[in-house]
Amino acid sequence: MENIIYNELSSRGYLVDVGMIESREMRNGKSQYIQYEVDFIATNGIDKYYIQSAYAIENEEKRKQELRSFKKIDDSFQKIVIVGNDIATYTNDDGIIFMGLFQFLMNDDILK
Repeated sequence: MENIIYNELSSRGYLVDVGMIESREMRNGKSQYIQYEVDFIATNGIDKYYIQSAYAIENEEKRKQELRSFKKIDDSFQKIVIVGNDIATYTNDDGIIFMGLFQFLMNDDILK
């Protein structure tokens, strides 16, 4: 699924990178730097999108895992979670868009 998303972003003219977000957190009483991955950072001129790919989000724990890196990003660029299921596209309370893979592939205007 990640290869499909990468190829589609590239064909739409985006430069695609993998992102790492570093956060300083307390773990076991010690301050540590923790890294969180963003599956894709897609840029095209001034447009930038952070995209997570999740084949399925079966429960709340998986949802938190997929959103963890997004919560560490403090800029205003759009954050998107693409899931393998055919779901209705929606935006959560944090402004993060959730959409199905087919919705992403079939709608060229989704990243505007």
